[in-house]
Amino acid sequence: MATPQEIEIKFYVRNLKELGEKLAELGFHCETPSTHEVNTLYDLPGQKLRRKGEILRLRKYGEKWKLTHKAKGLPGRHKSRGELETGISDGKAMDALLRALGFAPSFVYEKFRSEWSDDEGNVVLDETPIGNIAEIEGKSRWIDRTARALGVSSSQYITKSYPELFFEWKRKTKCKAANMTFRECKLCT
Repeated sequence: MATPQEIEIKFYVRNLKELGEKLAELGFHCETPSTHEVNTLYDLPGQKLRRKGEILRLRKYGEKWKLTHKAKGLPGRHKSRGELETGISDGKAMDALLRALGFAPSFVYEKFRSEWSDDEGNVVLDETPIGNIAEIEGKSRWIDRTARALGVSSSQYITKSYPELFFEWKRKTKCKAANMTFRECKLCT
């Protein structure tokens, strides 16, 4: 069985409300209004997953939980990598299970996310502690077509992960935060 591929790009957004209005004009519908999301990445001793370019993530989105494994990404204009994901009913039990298997939390990041769809792909709008960021996820041609319709050029595409963007932000701001949380990052702004 082939691993499903996640194909996406990110870009910085000045005004999330205006972008939401533009999405509605283009025929997108809001599937989920802005909802708090907390992501915890887990790793083995020695950061074995991180060194291989993989992640294991436990996400709480509103009241829903998901466990996700992402394989190492492939280089290119769009971020593309294998992604296995499943919903779980008890995040605290999953945390305990991961710890029992030798995994430990290595990084936490949070955001407020709204999800939009046109039934061909998805656009998510994220208010994060390091700025407003949107993601366009779907097939490559659809991503480019949607980006153009939103006024986003390929030079604005970002293929970095949220942890990569956070550590880049930390270097620029000289912030001492260990995690990309509103509480920790607020001390640096």
